[in-house]
Amino acid sequence: MIDTLEVYRLVILALPGFSQLSLSSFVDPLRLANSASGRPFFQWTIASLDGNPVECASGFILSVDSDFASAGECVQAGKGPTMVIVCAGERVEKQPSTALSKILRLCKRHGVPITALGTATWLLADSGLLENSACTIHWDKRAALCEKFDSLQVTDRLFVRDTHIVTCAGEFASFDLVMELITESLGRDTALAVCRHTTAGHWRSASDRQWTIDGSEMGVCKPVAEVIRIMEEHIEDPLPLRDIAKCVGRSQRQIERLFQRSVSSSPMRFYLHLRLSRAKRLIRQTQLSIVEIAIACGFASASHFSKCFREAFGVNPSTCRG
Repeated sequence: MIDTLEVYRLVILALPGFSQLSLSSFVDPLRLANSASGRPFFQWTIASLDGNPVECASGFILSVDSDFASAGECVQAGKGPTMVIVCAGERVEKQPSTALSKILRLCKRHGVPITALGTATWLLADSGLLENSACTIHWDKRAALCEKFDSLQVTDRLFVRDTHIVTCAGEFASFDLVMELITESLGRDTALAVCRHTTAGHWRSASDRQWTIDGSEMGVCKPVAEVIRIMEEHIEDPLPLRDIAKCVGRSQRQIERLFQRSVSSSPMRFYLHLRLSRAKRLIRQTQLSIVEIAIACGFASASHFSKCFREAFGVNPSTCRG
């Protein structure tokens, strides 16, 4: 536990369109931890790119205390915070900036830990801070991050902690991460008090997946969920049904019956939909060519990919590019 005389100071770098859920899930537990411990142990300030209020994805306006440049000057002068938090949103791939990269590199140089919430992992990767590191990001951006930065070891965990870099899937996973921070800083009793106040039954560990494989969240049985997990792990190199059946210890006919009962689809049609859905995300979130996306999603040719895409979505792949 951190010495009781210390204060844990955070600077939150908020990007336009950031997820309010990610930020609130991280900050509100800190406020409650201060209340439970009877002192303002956690203190935070918020910075935006230009020092002006910043709008979140939900349309709410967030007041800020400073800009990125000022926060960077504090780090450079050795007056940096205990941790810097980066919070971003859906259009993160269009938000890298010189000011943000500068403060992130200053933090690395001065040993100030950095935490990326939700899609902000993309910004750390773009700034060259992750190199060949293991990391995580919100599942919706995972495929795009893997294709854009192919040296990264991108997992589907809730959060990944390194010595000076923490990446978190964001949204409710921010709560799980901050509960671990509160436990380490102020003890488990304080963390449990926060958990009670938020009416959360528990908090999850870093190793938990963003999506479970028991199928409950998808409304399918466990064998079908396990098959879907295997399909998702083999988008670029699609497996034939016979190989999937061997992996789960079922016959092809059993899997076909289970899929028809659970999702009213054949397993291979469902598999094709998974691949096309990932392709659609890559088209919207990256500048990869249609040929590259086709290959990344397991199609032998761009023409076959385009044909399947049109049949599924009613438009050509290029039409979906933002």
